[in-house]
Amino acid sequence: MQIASYIDHTVLKPTTNHIEIKKICAEALQYHFAAVCIPPSMVRLAKSHVAGGSVSTATVIGFPFGYSVTKAKLAEIEQAIDEGADELDTVIDLTALKSGEWNELEREMEAIAEAVHRRGKLLKVIIESGILNDAEIIRCCEIYGRIGVDFLKTSTGYAEKGASVNAVRLMRQHLPASIRIKASGGIRSYVFARELIEAGADRLGASAGVDLVREEAAMERTGLEK
Repeated sequence: MQIASYIDHTVLKPTTNHIEIKKICAEALQYHFAAVCIPPSMVRLAKSHVAGGSVSTATVIGFPFGYSVTKAKLAEIEQAIDEGADELDTVIDLTALKSGEWNELEREMEAIAEAVHRRGKLLKVIIESGILNDAEIIRCCEIYGRIGVDFLKTSTGYAEKGASVNAVRLMRQHLPASIRIKASGGIRSYVFARELIEAGADRLGASAGVDLVREEAAMERTGLEK
């Protein structure tokens, strides 16, 4: 499977420091991960450490709760792109969703998608699937599928529940084939990561990326991975 190609190697805790950023960038280059996903304030540093390689620089917008106003999210996006971000993992306004303000969610993401795509970057939309019911997940798929985002992403990793096979499968069933899925939140074993990919995930957001690669290699050596 070569799971490394699916992984966004991630560190987003509020105490993240420069040493950790340099470390995950070096690991991303060594293992050929898809991207590093780091705090907005670390974009310029991360970009300098993956420059010249195939690893993309991803950061988060409106993180982790999504209820910052649209204008603030747009400002974050512009600064992140100016500083070198290739991919923007943007949290939807969950307070609007839980209030049934679907039109507002659509208006916000239309503006965000235009800002990201105008500059040739990728937009990943985080819906926090672990705290949504199936009907809410399906509605998100309909709205964000219509807008044409690049990825729908399960989780921030800060809610009480992260990625699940059922959520990924549901998203795959209700999204256009052109829109990819990023599963994130609580991915700590290779077996679970593989289940998510088999359910339809195209990317995995994980802080345990190196462990996943090593676990895959160990299973290959013992003949358990086919």
